[in-house]
Amino acid sequence: MIYTEKPKKIRVMFTPFRDGLQSSFGGKVRLNDFLPAMKASVETGIRHFEFGGGARFQAPLFYLGENPFETMQAMRDAVGPDVDLQILTRSVSGVTLTNQSIEALRLQAKLMRKYGTTWDRNFDYMNDVENLIKTGQPIVDSGMHHQVAVALMGLPFKSDEVHTSEFYINIGKRLLESGMHIDSICLKDASGTTDPKTIYDTVIGLKKIMPPEMPLWLHTHDTASTAVICYVAGIEAGVDGIDVSIRPMASGTVQPDVRSVAHGLKGTGYFLDIDISKINDIENLLNEGLKDYDFNPTTTTADARVLGFPMPGGAIGPNVHMMVKAGILHKYSEVLAEFPVVVEAGGAWTSVTPGSQQYWLQAFNNVMYGRWKKIDDGYGKSVLGYFGKTPLPPEPEVIKISSEQLNLPVFTGDPLEAAPKTIETAKQALAERNLPTTDENIFMVLASIVPGKKMELNEGIKFLTGKAKIDLPLKKKEEPRKEEKPKEVARETFFTGPVKSKCVVEENGKFRTFIVTSEPLNQFQTVANTSTVTNTSVIADTKTGKSIFHPFNGMVEVVDILVREGDTVSEGQTVAHIEAMKAKHNIKSDVSGKVARVNVKIGDEIDSSTPILIIN
Repeated sequence: MIYTEKPKKIRVMFTPFRDGLQSSFGGKVRLNDFLPAMKASVETGIRHFEFGGGARFQAPLFYLGENPFETMQAMRDAVGPDVDLQILTRSVSGVTLTNQSIEALRLQAKLMRKYGTTWDRNFDYMNDVENLIKTGQPIVDSGMHHQVAVALMGLPFKSDEVHTSEFYINIGKRLLESGMHIDSICLKDASGTTDPKTIYDTVIGLKKIMPPEMPLWLHTHDTASTAVICYVAGIEAGVDGIDVSIRPMASGTVQPDVRSVAHGLKGTGYFLDIDISKINDIENLLNEGLKDYDFNPTTTTADARVLGFPMPGGAIGPNVHMMVKAGILHKYSEVLAEFPVVVEAGGAWTSVTPGSQQYWLQAFNNVMYGRWKKIDDGYGKSVLGYFGKTPLPPEPEVIKISSEQLNLPVFTGDPLEAAPKTIETAKQALAERNLPTTDENIFMVLASIVPGKKMELNEGIKFLTGKAKIDLPLKKKEEPRKEEKPKEVARETFFTGPVKSKCVVEENGKFRTFIVTSEPLNQFQTVANTSTVTNTSVIADTKTGKSIFHPFNGMVEVVDILVREGDTVSEGQTVAHIEAMKAKHNIKSDVSGKVARVNVKIGDEIDSSTPILIIN
């Protein structure tokens, strides 16, 4: 049993206002809906919060119409000057989803410090030590506390070479010997899949080589219901600080509730630096602020299957919400089953963002299109070395396929040197639209750049031009039922305008939604003999040509149209691109002919009943 005769205080970082928001809702929660609970947290004595980085930089900009820097400043103002506020950064990707130049990372560190950040936890999903050294320097130069992270993950296949305690201790040893300034080290298990014994042995090994004054932190998720026992194992081995949350954003895909951890330490001599007796007020304010949000059971319920598909809580939440929107949640289990395949074939990098998204999208593509038939851009670049060195060598066949599909060679150089120079691209985009070229605007645009996506669809540009997308995971409101008086049945029924309704058709396992329009009757006709039910898509098919639809059952965004009316297309030709699940998908024509009509424009969000093109 864990026990210490000399009492030891365990420091706590409170995570509901970053990781909790991200793991539960993909970060898509309005500032004013959780700010009162954050203020109350300070009043209870909490002095260390996670408040930014990760998806909580992108979500306000992409989905809430909120300036992420202004939200950070509002949180700093709410907690006062003496509280530590921490962000999460992704090594060569920073707070974005693709690799950035060192100049962009310097700008990021400058702005994060300006808007209230005191701690920066920096991880690399490849556990590439060179990446961590180079990207840690801007953090140090900015004056923030530099917490370097060793990323942990339980493997979904057997290996004695990587993701062992010896593997993690060696990474820590190389970091400590690099000469880089390090304020603290964090063991970060984003998927909650590392076993307690590996954590215990890793902590014991690291504490032997770390300076005694340097704190060692432990971060995990409760997705498989093992977080508390992992924290207890880490604390017994010498961990100095842990991350905890509180209901309604605790356990499941988030960190464990602080009360659960405190209870697990009762009588052991270890105690948390939080007054548990005052914590209920925070929960009550969160319940009130989030009462209109729709908590998806997939993100709030523990799921031991994660041990076979090590997805971080911060990625499960967003991906579930995106699958719901795209109408493909029924594919969730198939994607999970493909996960071990893409992990082993890719080289076993850790499934923390952006690595988790790369694994997820490749597993998704394998399910939707056939194994390795469509290589995700990020997954392929990771296999080819553009984000750093993979822990294990990727499978040669996957390297070959990735190189061919992406038309890229294997890369062995510096990912920071290979990164696009996004600062100049962002400046040019702002100047072309007569927008101020402030540091904040430049960074919002460069952080939103997606390779191959047109600048008019850049979320930073859309926000700055007043076209921000609002996408909140709110509960659907049911209209109250009105009591209807009995009506006499008329022999003839008339209406003056079209009446629309929706029907879903299943064909060979695929679902398609149609909008059915009932046209008004001639005043001399009766319902019995002359009513006509039509669908605009069907009319297009039968009278004008063949309609080309996207393959998903829900909403997608049109990101490019590659043909114009009058163009001749061949069967199998890519005619448009859509975005679903944060990835671009090709729309191919299944017939040859001439484009009779383009029904959509770039930036449109369309469902499966809307034809993209009509081809004669």
